Amino acid sequence: MDAAPTLQQLVRLSGTDRPGITAAVLAALDAAGVVLFEMDQLVVRGKLTLDLLVETTGATDLDVTLGALATDLGVRLDVEPAPAADPSANGRPRSIVTVIAPRLTAGALAAITGAIATSGANIVRIVRLAHRPVCAFEFRISGGDPTTLRGVLLDAAAAHLVDVAVQPERLERRAKRLVVLDVDSTLIRDEVIELIADEVGRGDEVAAITARAMAGELDFEASLRARVALLAGTEIAALDRAAARVRLTPGARTLVGTLKRLGYTVAVVSGGFDHIVDPIAAELGIDHAVANRLEIVDGRLSGALVGPILDRAGKARELRRIAELERVPLEQTVAIGDGANDLDMIAAAGLGVAFNAKPVVRAAADTSVNVPRLDAILFLLGIPADEIVLDPDDDEPAPAGPGCAEA
Repeated sequence: MDAAPTLQQLVRLSGTDRPGITAAVLAALDAAGVVLFEMDQLVVRGKLTLDLLVETTGATDLDVTLGALATDLGVRLDVEPAPAADPSANGRPRSIVTVIAPRLTAGALAAITGAIATSGANIVRIVRLAHRPVCAFEFRISGGDPTTLRGVLLDAAAAHLVDVAVQPERLERRAKRLVVLDVDSTLIRDEVIELIADEVGRGDEVAAITARAMAGELDFEASLRARVALLAGTEIAALDRAAARVRLTPGARTLVGTLKRLGYTVAVVSGGFDHIVDPIAAELGIDHAVANRLEIVDGRLSGALVGPILDRAGKARELRRIAELERVPLEQTVAIGDGANDLDMIAAAGLGVAFNAKPVVRAAADTSVNVPRLDAILFLLGIPADEIVLDPDDDEPAPAGPGCAEA
């Protein structure tokens, strides 16, 4: 006897969500001998959409199999033949597009989705990652040339003042285990050497050299030694006063706390000074802290540094050293920074993130974040809002904008 013909069908159940709907539907399909291939479920404001791709024999009528159950559950049932699979789909590149902004409107999202279509890519799924303290959406993309996709998305993002990140969809994205941050103007809002210089009346002189160094116009080591030389004779008390003025970047506590709770190793690698960096790292529970050392003689700065300078190349070496120490492959590392001396570290990491960075860094990094909150980087790692606990001591929370706030 010939086997009964099989048929692939799409099943959609939609209606008010309540516990047990998915379990009841799957149990009914199993009892009927239906083969399940794919399943996708979404709940928005208490309304459920459950989609299933199944295979049945010609003798199975899903309208009969699930009709009475759908009525009992109070949901609508739609069944239709599944379209033929696209044999070229398996060879298409897949990407994750993350969109982040304090205020994310329908117009901005229309520009993003239009840019995706222009690139020849197709949106497979859209998920809202967060509605506060910033708004974030994740788009799963199939097809399209990645270079073209990135270009058109960056144009749309610039026009609507939103951040867009494009990453290949790979397991490594959620397998990141080590996050390494710059400190000055990244983990904190300040340039520490300028705070110290302000305490002794040399702020303007030091700030001018700092700006040129961070823009890549000056060799970092030479500029650092020149700035430190201006601080010769400064008392240790001035360092302590500067440390008291340090302001963490909004979202820094939430970023570090969430990463630690999820099992990440967190490190800071700073061109600043250990006298300031070490207490910050201890306060936040950061696993590794590396910074330059000021020479102190008789309670005052000598105007020199102790040991090798942690410069652009040194930061990359420290990232590799910490990764090896923690037995984390480089492709599972993340580096975050803003200045030219972060470029090698950003290039060495599996994911390099430019955070409110100089143009030269944004151009070189894998992706950029320009919202004023450091915890927005969690969304680039695919961490949704329900896995993030906002630290109550994080200051300046950003209000959710129109189109993204919860009622």
